Amino acid sequence: MAVSLPPLPYERDALAPHISRDTLDYHYGKHHQAYVDKTNAAIEGTDMADDDLVTIVKKAVGKDQGLFNNAAQVWNHTFYWHSMKPGGGGKPAEGSKIAKMIDDSFGSYDNFRKEFADAGATQFGSGWAWLVEKGGKLEVRKTLNAETPLTDDGATPLLTMDVWEHAYYLDYQNARPAYIDRFLDHLVNWDFAESNLG
Repeated sequence: MAVSLPPLPYERDALAPHISRDTLDYHYGKHHQAYVDKTNAAIEGTDMADDDLVTIVKKAVGKDQGLFNNAAQVWNHTFYWHSMKPGGGGKPAEGSKIAKMIDDSFGSYDNFRKEFADAGATQFGSGWAWLVEKGGKLEVRKTLNAETPLTDDGATPLLTMDVWEHAYYLDYQNARPAYIDRFLDHLVNWDFAESNLG
C-alpha cells in the first residue's frame, strides 16, 4: 500500500490572505509531495511496503533516519493542513471541551496563546509547535525537524503549526512571529483539535 498525498481539506487559495495560494502551491504541491515520493521510494520492496503511514513512522524511528524524516513529514504536514481552516483562529468556542481543557491546563486562553506562540518563535531552525493531550492535561511542545509527538505513545497530538521557513517565507519573509500571530488569530481549526480528543 503506497503512501499517497492526501487532498487538502480546502482550496489552495482558501487561507488567503493569511497564507497565499503561492505558498500552498509550493508547500503542499512540492514539499509535501516530495516527502510522499521519498517515503514510497524508501519502502518499496521492503517489509514496510504494505504498512500504513503511522506504522512506517513508528517502525523507522531510531532505526532509519532518512525514512523517518520523510514519513514523519508526510504525517506532520497532513496534520498541519487540518489544523487550519478558513475563518478559524481566536479562542475556541466557549463551553467546548477544548476550551475547558485549555483553561484547566494553562489557566486561560491568553496563557496558552503566549506559550504556544513562544514555542513556535523559539524553535531554533526548522520544526513544529504542538498542542498535545497527555494524561488528561494539555501541553505545548516544540519539535525539531521531522520529530513528532506521534512517537510518544502517551501523547495525543491535537494541533500543530509548521515553523519551517517554507511554511511562511513567501508571505512573511523572516517575520516568523507575524506568521504565528496570523495562525493563532485567523487560522487555527479548534474543531479539528477537539475531534482529536476522542
